[in-house]
Amino acid sequence: MTTNAVPTKTPGAKLILLTTTHRVAPGLLAWPAWEALRSAGRVLVGDERHPQVAAVRQAGVVVEVVPAGSAPALARLLTGQPAGAGPTVWLGSPDGDPGLTDALARLAVEHAGEVPEIEVLPGSYDLPGSRLLDLVTVMDRLRSPGGCPWDAEQTHESLVKYLVEEAYELVEAIEEGDREALREELGDVLLQVFFHSRIAEEHPTEPFTVDDVAGDIVEKLMYRHPHVFGDVEAGGAAEVEANWEQLKAAEKADRESVLDGVPAGLPALAYAAKLVSRVRRAGFTGVPDESYELPVELTADSAGRLLLAVAQRAHDAGVDVDAALRSAARGYRDAVRAAEGLKPDGEPDGEPDGEPDGDSAGEPDGK
Repeated sequence: MTTNAVPTKTPGAKLILLTTTHRVAPGLLAWPAWEALRSAGRVLVGDERHPQVAAVRQAGVVVEVVPAGSAPALARLLTGQPAGAGPTVWLGSPDGDPGLTDALARLAVEHAGEVPEIEVLPGSYDLPGSRLLDLVTVMDRLRSPGGCPWDAEQTHESLVKYLVEEAYELVEAIEEGDREALREELGDVLLQVFFHSRIAEEHPTEPFTVDDVAGDIVEKLMYRHPHVFGDVEAGGAAEVEANWEQLKAAEKADRESVLDGVPAGLPALAYAAKLVSRVRRAGFTGVPDESYELPVELTADSAGRLLLAVAQRAHDAGVDVDAALRSAARGYRDAVRAAEGLKPDGEPDGEPDGEPDGDSAGEPDGK
């Protein structure tokens, strides 16, 4: 038989392309996949290092390594197997065997009736969230010896500015209604969580991992949603929120003030709004609201009190004062740009303030 020849199809001949994912532990295959492997006449693989080879062999299935070569050559090799005692099973490569399905389709057309029946059989599937495992792997590679020098020297403290920037860029994408930017900025914020978690693994006395971070928030969510994960009844969103606050108060029973736990590092207006929200929620009336009127003389003190009064009235009116001011500021920005004869929907080219635009991953080299 020449290299390019395809033998006449033997009755009952069958080729099974068994696909798996490296994100699921080797050997955790669907039952139809194990049945196909155990009933196969030959099980072939292109690389001895394939993640499934060891597990399949441990199950008593013989796996042969064959030279994969080019996609057309591999297609001819696989379709040229005799029927024998059962179907031929090809353990699909982790990279998906680029070009193989196209080459098989071409053979099926050019040699109709001569190639075996071909079945694609998924042996394992990516579960929701499985790509997060890839992010763990990538972050570990960047941070480990031989990875990226910039990533390796970062600390929790050095990354703070990037975390803040990414959070604000995400807020902007949400408020602008930009779906493409929203997806990108969510990824950038997610990177910060994984980056900090990877750094935390290296702490000499109190290390923790991203699994610990995820485990903690899962426990918190389940505890604070007893109407979902427990036997508590909730008649609506208001009752759910009330239950949430009660559970949260029980967790933070050691707090002395209704304002304990409000991060002072919040932007000023957001900080004021959070303080007002805590005071209102606690029903605290020991301190009167600020006067809601324009002072005779606008000083730093009177301007601050006026802004606090606005935050208090906005909360009572159900207005997010921080978001409201951002919206007004964007409107002002667009009005100024329009008066300048520029597009009102953002900067057309580069950064207008002369500062370099930071990379979305918080790195200077544009990765």
